[in-house]
Amino acid sequence: MEGTTVQRPHATAASACSAALLLAALTACGSTPEADTRKPTTPGHVTAQASSATSVHVMWEPATDNKAVTGYEVYRKGERVKSVVATKVMTDVDGLTASTAYAFTVHARDAAGNLSAPSAAATVTTPAPTPADHEPPTRPVKLRGTADGSRAANLSWGGSTDDVGVTSYDIYQEDSRIHSVPGTQTTAHLTGLRPGTVYTFTVRARDAADTSSPDSNALDLTTASAPGAPAGTAPTDLRISNRVQGKEYAIDLDWKQPETGGEIPAYQLFMDGRLTTTIVWGSTPPAGRASYRLTVSDPRGTRYSMKIRAKLPDGKWGDFSAQRTVVLGD
Repeated sequence: MEGTTVQRPHATAASACSAALLLAALTACGSTPEADTRKPTTPGHVTAQASSATSVHVMWEPATDNKAVTGYEVYRKGERVKSVVATKVMTDVDGLTASTAYAFTVHARDAAGNLSAPSAAATVTTPAPTPADHEPPTRPVKLRGTADGSRAANLSWGGSTDDVGVTSYDIYQEDSRIHSVPGTQTTAHLTGLRPGTVYTFTVRARDAADTSSPDSNALDLTTASAPGAPAGTAPTDLRISNRVQGKEYAIDLDWKQPETGGEIPAYQLFMDGRLTTTIVWGSTPPAGRASYRLTVSDPRGTRYSMKIRAKLPDGKWGDFSAQRTVVLGD
């Protein structure tokens, strides 16, 4: 008996057909990712203030997005002059002309490249060139403040003086500038803080030559905890002193330990934002206040910023203490 010839599709063609059918099925079921075409919200409360005769400091409030804001673009006369990451809400624009009026707008940008509508324009006029100014402003005094709920704080301080004039005050949190106000203003309202967190603020005055004063006194503020949040785990009342010890300096720290419901086996010490050492007790951990001494061989006048955090009984690291600054020989 003669066999019957059966036509079979080529394997590649069959695979292509199967892939096409699968793609059609996925498309029909709505599984194809949709493009992100939604723009971020417009940055609000944009301000611009002259830092010197040739530079301006621009600030704004954060925008939001259905996915995430990835950065901000600062424009002048329709041209982009600065791009910053999403974690920053301020920037300095340099290379300007003295005694000139400028207007700046800010756009938020998301990962898909969508730009928000432009913010309202912030206008500023750079001052005239000043005489040679080599003297820094005096230190701001009597920095004080209060937490405003769980995400904001209000600060005030005594004004500085300068041989030419104070152009602005810069607010720092752990050595990072987070806000600026004009030199005629000695108060600031800070937003974007985290609930139940200890912050250490200082203020510096700045003049038209961009020379900054020494830091004001440090101010510790703790924002209110969020509802249902656990108790704070940050060490408190950190005190630091130093003294000459032969050819080195001995730095002594002592602090009040947090209530954790158990013994604290270790602490981490950070200096200038970097982990320096882990303090492990050689015997039973101390109760109440704890102390530690380290020696350094740096020269007199060296400045350190220091903070600590505890290893909790469950093995996790707790919150940081307030930051303290020590200058060798002071």
